[in-house]
Amino acid sequence: MKLWIKYIIGIILGIAAYYILPVDSPVVSQFIEGASEFSIRFGRYTLVPMLLFGISYSFFKLRETKQLTKTIFWTFSGIISSTLALLCLGIISIIIIKIPRFQITGEKITEIPTIDIKNLIMQMFPYSSFDAINGGMFVLPVFVLAGFFGAGCASDKIASKPIISLIESATKLCYTVSNFFVEWISAGMIAITCYWFIQARGFFKSNIFVPLSLMLLVDLILFAVVICPVALKLFCRDPKPFNVLYASICPVIAAFFSADSNFSLQVNMHHGRGSLGIHEQTNNFVYPLFSVFGRGGTALVISICFVTILRSYSLLGFVFSDIIWLFVTSFGISFVLGAIPSGGTFLAIGVLCTIYGRGFEAGYLLLRTAAPILCSFAAAFDAVSAMYGSYLTAVKTKSFEHIELKHFV
Repeated sequence: MKLWIKYIIGIILGIAAYYILPVDSPVVSQFIEGASEFSIRFGRYTLVPMLLFGISYSFFKLRETKQLTKTIFWTFSGIISSTLALLCLGIISIIIIKIPRFQITGEKITEIPTIDIKNLIMQMFPYSSFDAINGGMFVLPVFVLAGFFGAGCASDKIASKPIISLIESATKLCYTVSNFFVEWISAGMIAITCYWFIQARGFFKSNIFVPLSLMLLVDLILFAVVICPVALKLFCRDPKPFNVLYASICPVIAAFFSADSNFSLQVNMHHGRGSLGIHEQTNNFVYPLFSVFGRGGTALVISICFVTILRSYSLLGFVFSDIIWLFVTSFGISFVLGAIPSGGTFLAIGVLCTIYGRGFEAGYLLLRTAAPILCSFAAAFDAVSAMYGSYLTAVKTKSFEHIELKHFV
């Protein structure tokens, strides 16, 4: 059975559990919350060792084959291009279509939302390198540490030959173990989906956010089904760009209901290698970078939400200078959310409102009820970007093999 079918079965069972179980009961609700958290922890359990060994081996192989610079170039070209495309799509959508205004609540902020950029930089080089692999929330310190290991091995191949053999074996072992966890995440999707519906109860009870969610859904379909395949056809001349879309089904499902970039990262990497045929060294290198920096979905969501908040507070028009400011600020914020794998979208909206000021600092509170939905859509956009962007890098660096559709995982 295909993996995406298992995940969909898990989602259907999760929806059924939401309507069958007495979720209004505190005991039942807490049990489902605990089961959901356990499932997400289970899905992220093998991520750090897989990245540590996989990225170390990738750095070594990419340096050995002199593909490191080219891979970095195309990876960040894909990240930046997808973020720009999503931002343009979001801003154009909200300018053309005016979402009904939200009801002003007059709620005051108790804490100013901020992103500590200095702390993010310091986390990349903690006092001890062992701290880089402790916790597993921020994968960039793991990437940096593994990069130094791999680059060091490449600088002295003879002395490091035993270490490289060990790292290569550990990479293959971690991938095998990761596949086991990815398979069983499908069972965890029951609890994750059920708890997602519990969190989104306020959203479903209110109709004021329906136009916003419909806009995000249309934009997601447009981006995944039209924009990305067309771009892949133009830049790669790929004869079957929709194969990437098919391979993205499972990652998008996992990303949407978990709203956790670290949780969906293993699923992305599993399909990148097993379905798209991306070579091991490229697969282990590109996907983590997209997970940290490829937050174009968040940029799209916060830009749409911010314009809607402004329109809710004021009847004044949204001038061209405001559009430029929103574009630049949203673009910048999307690159500093790597340490927040879950819930970063709602925080980003709060930061955007705070930076804008002018009495709109508390505007993000209007969207508190819709926060689970917003984070889910942002994660889904990011999963699509990662799948198409990583495949683009693999094609441009000639580090992939065509896999027939029937052999996709």
